Amino acid sequence: MPFSRPASLSRMPDPVVITRPLAQSVVLAQRVAAMGRTPIIFPLLDILPLADTAPLHAALRDVRRYALVAFVSPNAIDAAFACITAWPREVALAVVGEGSRQALAAHGVTADNACIYRPLDPERTDSQTLLQVLDVTLLRDRDVLIVRAETGRELLTDALRAAGARVTQVAAYRRVAPVLDAARRAQLAQLIADRHDWIVTSSEALRNLLRMTEQVAGADGVAKMQQQKLIVPHARIAETARLLGFQHILQTASGDEALLAALQSRA
Repeated sequence: MPFSRPASLSRMPDPVVITRPLAQSVVLAQRVAAMGRTPIIFPLLDILPLADTAPLHAALRDVRRYALVAFVSPNAIDAAFACITAWPREVALAVVGEGSRQALAAHGVTADNACIYRPLDPERTDSQTLLQVLDVTLLRDRDVLIVRAETGRELLTDALRAAGARVTQVAAYRRVAPVLDAARRAQLAQLIADRHDWIVTSSEALRNLLRMTEQVAGADGVAKMQQQKLIVPHARIAETARLLGFQHILQTASGDEALLAALQSRA
């Protein structure tokens, strides 16, 4: 009688769907493939340049006038540093997640040559935990710049203004849902039908996913999607997922290393 392996041993690990904007998905997909997993890139957000970058250039023309410059994402950092030749050492920076810290490092700004504030708890990296490491009393009557998307949460801005800081917000990019063309509809239909591990790094992306799923496969498709396995790097995203009806959610710390470790454990 031919030997056959038990199904639990012979089944290959589920493919990994990476839903970040395209430019941020490629490197992670390469690392997923290096682990022996099959990556599938399916962006749930598109990052687009601004039609008018004059306000961003104007805000960054004299960076030294700010007591603090806060960046809400790696995209904000990349857009801002396209306008800056070198970061002045005396100007403090603030970032939220590990991805933003790495984006600063890619532009030559590290803890060795700049004061960088970021949340201490890797399990929860957001504006609220960033505020916990800032001494906002030192920002009273001082200028603070927040570089962000065209839309976003107002928590950081409101808290700093309440503390007496003069806060300027400036948009650095646009964040939109991808166009659901025929090719993407077909790809999504296949993703709904099969089992995957989904890496989702934004609550907005999750909401886009369910909207797209309903358009492609209706209520039955949404029910199937809610049974897919999610890997998310933040408690707020995990809470959004639960509210949207997802059943299988694994929360990790911030950053690619934590996401990859989670994939390794699931394999």
